[in-house]
Amino acid sequence: MEQRLSLVTLGVRDVARARAFYEALGWNVTRAPAPDVAFFQAGGIVLALWKRDELAADSTVDDGGGWGGVTLAHNVRSPAEVDAALAKAAAAGARIGRPGATTFWGGYSGIFVDPDGHPWEVAHNPFWPLDEHGNVTLEPA
Repeated sequence: MEQRLSLVTLGVRDVARARAFYEALGWNVTRAPAPDVAFFQAGGIVLALWKRDELAADSTVDDGGGWGGVTLAHNVRSPAEVDAALAKAAAAGARIGRPGATTFWGGYSGIFVDPDGHPWEVAHNPFWPLDEHGNVTLEPA
């Protein structure tokens, strides 16, 4: 299996509401083949929104309704961009879980939680510079 991630699907209660939230962040739907799913191109991967109960059934898991043990991340080029992204998320309806602040690892980050409870870290990591396309590339160990 190649070491890469192609798609992240978020289970949501209401696809139209979730889509409107991500569009308010400035994201553009690149494909919506049906009203119950939406796809956003996010760099080299795709972010999908799908009804939570249907995603659970398709994934063959029981949905306890709680946090799934995953936090998504969006890296930016400066601490000011962290604060701007958090402000935009709040204006779109997100809850700010942690405002932007200096981190123990030498960066700057904050957390917003989307309307379906998915946490997103927005981070400036000076040790992981972004290329011209906004991608992080780690050096091999």
